[in-house]
Amino acid sequence: MIKTEKYTSGPVGMLPNSRFPLLIHRSGIPGGVDAVLARFREHGWLNNWQNAGVWDYGHFHSTTHECLGCASGWMDVQVFGDNGPVVRIEAGDVIVMPAGVSHAMTGCSDDVLIVGGYPDGRDWDNLRQDHMSDADRIAVVKRIMMLPIPSKDPVSGDPIHEWIEAPSSGDAGLDDYRLALDPA
Repeated sequence: MIKTEKYTSGPVGMLPNSRFPLLIHRSGIPGGVDAVLARFREHGWLNNWQNAGVWDYGHFHSTTHECLGCASGWMDVQVFGDNGPVVRIEAGDVIVMPAGVSHAMTGCSDDVLIVGGYPDGRDWDNLRQDHMSDADRIAVVKRIMMLPIPSKDPVSGDPIHEWIEAPSSGDAGLDDYRLALDPA
């Protein structure tokens, strides 16, 4: 049975993070790399890659949402910036990460293999808060806010109800999103 965990964070410093929750589907896709790739592709999460983890510095994407499937081993990932929680994903687990959410690998097993994917095969960028100006942050937030919610969850193929039902940035108390667009 798949158990889904939800993690949330509003903006932190120059990091936009997201009004949408980061989801972790525990035991979402057992069966290794071929099973993960097949399920991601079946549900339209394309532009896939495989690697021994993710970058070990905090980064985020403003042009797309991302999913990370652990095909083997385990990986610890710090989310939402330097003071954010560290979550461990193990073989079969899948992270569904909204655009803007900072993430960095902080540890892994020797046999870790991560498969990535993006809704509709979108291209990704690689952004770091320590390389951004105020003007960059405004542009980033605008790009993120214009992204559509993916039509399917990469694991279940269902709509991502946790994102569809998420409060607007103002209703969620995330006034920093609006301030990023109009700091006056």
